[in-house]
Amino acid sequence: MLALLRSVWDEPRPSPVPARVWRDWVLVGLLMPAAALEGVLRPDLPWRAYSVTVTVVLVPTLLWRRTRPLSMLTICFVATSLVPALLGAPSSDAYTAVYLLILPYALFRWGSGRDAVIGFAVMLVSVGVSTISAPGELFGALAAMFATIALGGAFRYRARARMRELDQVKLLEREQLARDLHDTVAHHVSAMAIRAQAGLATSASGPDAATEALRVIEAEASRALAEMRAMVRVLRRGRPADLTPGRGIGDLEELTRRGGSGPSVDVEISGDLGDLSPAVGSAVYRLAQESVTNALRHARHATRVEIRVAADETSVHLRVNDDGESSHIRPNASAGYGILGMIERADLLGGTCTAGPDPGGGWTVTAVLPRMGPAT
Repeated sequence: MLALLRSVWDEPRPSPVPARVWRDWVLVGLLMPAAALEGVLRPDLPWRAYSVTVTVVLVPTLLWRRTRPLSMLTICFVATSLVPALLGAPSSDAYTAVYLLILPYALFRWGSGRDAVIGFAVMLVSVGVSTISAPGELFGALAAMFATIALGGAFRYRARARMRELDQVKLLEREQLARDLHDTVAHHVSAMAIRAQAGLATSASGPDAATEALRVIEAEASRALAEMRAMVRVLRRGRPADLTPGRGIGDLEELTRRGGSGPSVDVEISGDLGDLSPAVGSAVYRLAQESVTNALRHARHATRVEIRVAADETSVHLRVNDDGESSHIRPNASAGYGILGMIERADLLGGTCTAGPDPGGGWTVTAVLPRMGPAT
C-alpha cells in the first residue's frame, strides 16, 4: 500500500501539456456575461453581489487550468468555500459556478501525482466546510466531485494508452525501415564490394575483368539509388510501404545476374502464384535477396546458390541453400541483423523463417508464408 501511495505521489505530469486554445477564450467569454446575467435575473440569489463578483472574477482561472491546475483549483475552492465560511455567508448557489467542476477534472487530467493528492485534500476540506450548514448536500457534492475526478483520470489513462500505441507504431515503422534498408542498400553495397575486390584481384592480369567489374558496380549502384528513391518517396508521402509497388517473385531472376567470381545463383519457381498477396511476394524476394547476399559474403568456397520457390493452396515455400563450408561463420553468430530481420519479416506475415547449417555442408534458409498474408 505504501508503494502504491508513493508511486501516486511521484507520478509526473503528462507531457506535453497543451497550450491555451481558442476554445478557452470562448468559454471564458461566455461564462463571464452569463454570470452577470444570472445576478440580474435571480434576485433571490444569496449575497448576490458577492456571488456574482466571485464567479466573474474566478472565471479566468480556466485559462491556466492545464499549466497550473493545483494553483487554480486552490484559489477557486478557497474563494468559494472557506472565505464565505469565515465571513458567515452561505456558499454560492450561482448556477454558472458549475464551471468550477472543470478544475478537478483538469487537476487529475494534467496535474502531477503530488498535485492531485494535495488538490484532493483541498477539495475534501472545501466540500466539508461548504456543507456544514446543509449536511444533506454533502452526498451530492461528493458525488459531483468524484465524477469529475474519475472523468479526468479516465481521459489521462486513455491519452497514456494512446501514446503507448503511437510509440509502438513508431517502433514498428523504424524496424520496417531498418529491414528495408538492410535488404536493399546493404545487398547492393555488398555486391559492389565483392565485385570491387574481384576487379582489384584481376586488374593486373586481366583488364577486361576489371572493366566488367566496374560495369557490375555501376549497375548495382543504379539499382541501389532507384530503391532508395522509392523508399524516400514512400516516407515523404506518408504512405505505408505495402501500398507502393515493390519487388516480387517475378524479380527473383535478377538475383541470377552474377558473372565472374563468386558462386552462381540458380532460381526455380513452381506452383500457382497468380493470386499471391503483394506483401508476401515482396517478402519472398527480400528473404531470397538477403540469403543470397549472406552466401556471397560468408559462404567460403561456395560454387552454387539455389533458390527454390513452391506454392500450394495455402502457403508459399522458400528454400535457399549454398554448397559452402558448413563451419564458416554466419550472420546469426555475428553482430549483423540479417537473420533477425528475415525472421521478423516472416513473422509479421504470419509465417516462419529458419536458417542454419546443413549436416552435409552448406547453409540453408527456409521460409513458409501464407499466400494472402496475415489473417485479419
